[in-house]
Amino acid sequence: MEANNKPKLEEEHGKAYAVAEEDAATTNHKMMMKKHLSDDDESAAGEPEENYRGWKAMPYVIGNETCEKLGTIGTTANLLVYLTTVYGMKSASAATLLSLWGGTVNLAPVLGAFLSDSYLGRYATIALASIASFVGMILLTLTAAVPSLHPHGGTGPSASHMAVLLVSFALLAVGAGGIRPCNLAFGADQFDPRTPAGRRGINSFFNWYYFTFTIAMMVSATVIIYLQSNVSWALGLAVPATLMGLSCALFFMGTRLYVRVRPEGSPFTSFAQVVVAAYRKRRLPAPKGELFDPPHRSSLVSKIAYTDQFLCLDKAAVLTAEDELTADGTTAVNPWRLCTLQQVEEVKCLVRLLPVWSSGIVYYIVLTNLGNYNVLQAMQTDRHLGRSGFQIPAGSFVVFNMLALTVWLPVYDGVVVPVLQRVTKREGGMTQLQRMGTGLVLSIATMLVAAAVERHRRAAGDATSCFVLVPQQILAGLSEAFAVIGQVDLYYKQFPENMRSVAGALLFLGFAAASYASGVMVTVVHRTTGGSDGRPDWLTQDLNQGRVDLYYLVIAGMAAVNLVYFVACARWYRFKESDSDAAAAVELEEKDKVSVTAGAAAPPPPV
Repeated sequence: MEANNKPKLEEEHGKAYAVAEEDAATTNHKMMMKKHLSDDDESAAGEPEENYRGWKAMPYVIGNETCEKLGTIGTTANLLVYLTTVYGMKSASAATLLSLWGGTVNLAPVLGAFLSDSYLGRYATIALASIASFVGMILLTLTAAVPSLHPHGGTGPSASHMAVLLVSFALLAVGAGGIRPCNLAFGADQFDPRTPAGRRGINSFFNWYYFTFTIAMMVSATVIIYLQSNVSWALGLAVPATLMGLSCALFFMGTRLYVRVRPEGSPFTSFAQVVVAAYRKRRLPAPKGELFDPPHRSSLVSKIAYTDQFLCLDKAAVLTAEDELTADGTTAVNPWRLCTLQQVEEVKCLVRLLPVWSSGIVYYIVLTNLGNYNVLQAMQTDRHLGRSGFQIPAGSFVVFNMLALTVWLPVYDGVVVPVLQRVTKREGGMTQLQRMGTGLVLSIATMLVAAAVERHRRAAGDATSCFVLVPQQILAGLSEAFAVIGQVDLYYKQFPENMRSVAGALLFLGFAAASYASGVMVTVVHRTTGGSDGRPDWLTQDLNQGRVDLYYLVIAGMAAVNLVYFVACARWYRFKESDSDAAAAVELEEKDKVSVTAGAAAPPPPV
């Protein structure tokens, strides 16, 4: 018996030593992770864990976010009216200018994210962008407040007037390019992702971030637009500029509390190296043995566990006789021929996310078209409030969307998530993909309800109560609470840590693509649905003569096809897993095996 037990004992000893070595490696890794807490080299020499201030930093972060959103949204929400009334521009010219500027604003975050993750860091990027946005708002306010900076007497703007206006627009675009991709990731950086409390804090922060965003949109769509349209343009633009100044002040007041992640160079260069190296080695057989995987030294980016997807990219990490290493054997002499396994896995993270991201474009098409045509629907309803002479502005019905989202998010975060966690035993209650899928289902229901409401409105005529439009807005708000926040959460957690600002930019890139696609759809429907006999098209100016309900059904059909596509992408998708996560899973599995064995027949203690 002793002879039979001896190999088992040696095996158990070997497992014990392996687990001990793994624990030591994990401990060392955690100690190294503590060094990434500041943009400054002086602060990076091993800050203590309590530097993650979490919710203590949130009054400054969320206060900055709220005031910044109030300022930017309040400034831009009514610009079309400003350009056509104060600046005397023709509506077509003003709409074209704002479309080009809007596209630039949504594309600028890609460049801002690159600069942030590669060179500046999120703190410096937000600081510089906030100042640029504040100066741009002041300049735009001056175009309304100073008589010499805007045209008079119904004449169009002069070259100098347009120069001042375009400079203010350029500064606002710079501000958006730096703030939009970084502010969400910067807020999440304040929580320790390695602790359960920190991960819960990140999840809650995403919800509260979007909560404050909708509050800002509601105030902008009501109070600030009222001041601009009915009191004074100078005052209506000065209030957002003041709020932006307050945003800057709040941001800098919290400087001593912030965790500031240092950039580690351009991730795009690393990605390009993987693609080039894999292409140069494309004729090599599929790698079956060891890949170039030197010790991981980054204190910012976690070591990603190997995945067997996109095996063609693995060839970039195949060490051949032509590849040369440095003296310490940890770096390739030519990184465009040989990349590390970590670099390859980072590229895989991005490639895996792109199909999921593309499904979001169709979802944003739903929101964009509903937002545009809901205003036109409201204009052809009875918008009087009771028997009073007050008429609800047609553009204010989006408030019901925001109100639904604003009410739902605290309920979801405080009530629904704890219940789901007890049922599913999963942190957050459901995965980000499940949350996105729920939002996509609700978007289909939104368009079906909108189509039914429009058919009813056409049958009843302009005497229809405007409040028939409320259900579709509520459904749209609930859909955003699931789909948009789930998408934000997925991008932040699944991108490599050195590309989290790019993750924020990806969201706005989806908005831009949806805006351009919606414009193309409207043009195509205008040209193809009108009759040769003069019969109006579906989207004619008078909705009673058009068929917006059929247009909504087409979009609902697109959303349904997109849902099937998303489910296929979600089933194929693999969540990113770090080496420490994989090691913990293996350790837990080994402990479970030992527990089962102990329950059957406990082995004698090692001697």
